[in-house]
Amino acid sequence: MSQQKTVQGYLDETPVWADGTPVAVPPMTRMQKRIWLLATAGKFFEGMVVFVTGIALPLIAAEFGLSAVGKGVIGAAVLFGILLGATALGGLGDQVGRKMMFIIEMALFALFLFLAGTSTSFVMLTVCLVGVGLALGCDYPIAHMILSESIPSRTRGRLVLGAFGFQAVGALGGAILGFLVISINDEDGLAAWRMMYLIPVIPAVLVVLGRLFITRSPHWLVTKGRIEDAEGELSNLLDRKPPYPKTVDLIAPAPAADTSTSRKQSFVGRLADHYAALFSRKHRRATVLASVPWFLQDLSTYGIGIFTPVILAAAFGFQSDHPQHLSDLLHNARVAARGAVVIDLLLLVGIVAAILLVDKVGRTRLQIIGFFGCAVGLLLAAISTYTTGAMGMVFLFGGFMLFNFMTNMGPNAMTYLLAGEVFPTRIRGAGAGFAASFAKVGAVLTAFLFPILLAELGVSLLLSILIGASLLGAFVTFTFAIETRGRNLEEMDHDDARQSPAASETESAAPQVVIKAGQSTPSLIGEDSL
Repeated sequence: MSQQKTVQGYLDETPVWADGTPVAVPPMTRMQKRIWLLATAGKFFEGMVVFVTGIALPLIAAEFGLSAVGKGVIGAAVLFGILLGATALGGLGDQVGRKMMFIIEMALFALFLFLAGTSTSFVMLTVCLVGVGLALGCDYPIAHMILSESIPSRTRGRLVLGAFGFQAVGALGGAILGFLVISINDEDGLAAWRMMYLIPVIPAVLVVLGRLFITRSPHWLVTKGRIEDAEGELSNLLDRKPPYPKTVDLIAPAPAADTSTSRKQSFVGRLADHYAALFSRKHRRATVLASVPWFLQDLSTYGIGIFTPVILAAAFGFQSDHPQHLSDLLHNARVAARGAVVIDLLLLVGIVAAILLVDKVGRTRLQIIGFFGCAVGLLLAAISTYTTGAMGMVFLFGGFMLFNFMTNMGPNAMTYLLAGEVFPTRIRGAGAGFAASFAKVGAVLTAFLFPILLAELGVSLLLSILIGASLLGAFVTFTFAIETRGRNLEEMDHDDARQSPAASETESAAPQVVIKAGQSTPSLIGEDSL
C-alpha cells in the first residue's frame, strides 16, 4: 500500500543510509535537469539582447539617423515589452498552464528577434524589439514557476538563482558577440547590428523544440483539481533507475482561505480576480516586497548596464560624441564592447556568490546587503568624476565593478527569486508577473531618460539619484521582509504572508527514505517500511 503525499512531499523526499545518516538533498532526475537547463535560456537571451543593445545602439542610430530621443526609444523598447509581457502573458500561466506558456513565449522571442534583425525602418525595429521584450517578460514568471515547482525546497534557491545567473552569462556573451561581429564587419559596419540580433535566433529555435518535451507542473494541475494528471506528470518528473517512487499517490493540499473564485466565472473574470487578490490585505505585503525593491534596483541595473559605454565616454572621452567616419564609429563600438566585457565579468562573480549564500544567509538579508553595496559602488563612480587620470579610472571602473557584483549577489537576483516564492500557487503567475512588470517601469524610465538626463544633469548628479534609489530599496526590503528560505511552496497556499521571522526561517521537515545495504530501491521510513 502506497503512502499518500502532496506534490512537494514527493519532491522533498530525501534518502538516508541504513545507519540513519541522511543525504543532504534528493538527487536530481534527468527531467529535472532538463527543465533547469531550458529555464536558463530565457535569462540568457534577455541578458544578451538587452545588453547588446548598448553596443548596437550607435550603429542603429547611424543607419536610421536617430536623435537622443530615438536612441532612448530603442534602448527602452525591449524593456517596455518586458513590462507588458510579464503581466499580459505571465499571468496566463495560472490559467492555461506553465508548460504551454513556456513554449509560446520562446517561439515569440525567436520570431520577433528574426524580424528585428531584418527591420527596414526605425518604427519596424521598435515594434519588433517590443515584441522581443513581450516574450522575455512572459519568461520572468513562467520560467521561475516551472522550475521552482519541479524541484526540492532545500535546493530551490540555488537552482533558481543558477538559472537566473545566465542573465549575466548572456550579458557577457552579448558584449563578446558585439565585439566579434563588429571586428569582422569592417567593410559593411552598419550591418553588424543586424547580425547581433539574428545570430541568437538559431539557439532560440532549438530551445523551443526542447521545451516541447518536458513535464507539466504537478503543482498547477493539483490546483485545477486534476489529480490523476498530476500523478502522471509527477511520475515522469521523478523517473529514476531503479524506479522510485514506484507509484505516486497524491492528496490535494487543503484549499487556501481566499480560493473562493467561482468555477463558473469567465476566463477574464478569473484572471481579474487573481490580480485583484494581489492587493488584498492578505497578499499586500508580499506584493510590495516583490515589486517595489525590484523597481528600485532596475533603475540602476539597466541604466548602468546599457549605458556603461556612454558613461565611460562622458567621463573620460574615450570616444568622440560626433564621429565623422564609419571607421570612427566602429572604433567607438569596439571600445565600448571591450569595456562592457571587463565590467560585466563581475555580474558572473556576483551571481556565483548569491548561489553560494542564498540558502545560508537568506533572501531578504542578501537583498539588503546588496542594496547597500550598490550604493557604495555608485558612490565610488560618482567620486571618479571629481578626479582625473589613473585615479579617476580606478574609481570609475572599481565603482561599476563593485556595483555589478553587489547587485547580482543581492537585489538583482533576490528580487527575481522572492517574486516567485512569496505568493500561493493559485496566483503565483499573476504575482510574479506583476512584480516583473512593475520593475520594468523603472527599467523603461531609465533606458529612455538616461541619455537625456546624462546630457542635462551630468554623470555625478545622475549617479547620486541612483544611490538614493538603492538606499530606499534597502529600507523597503527591511520594512516588508518575508523570508522564504527553505520553505515548502505549498505552505504559501495556507500562509497569510505575515509570518514571524522565526517561522519563516524554519525549514520544513522532509520525508526520508532508507537505502539499505544491497538494496537497489529505497524504502520509506514510516508505516510502509515496517
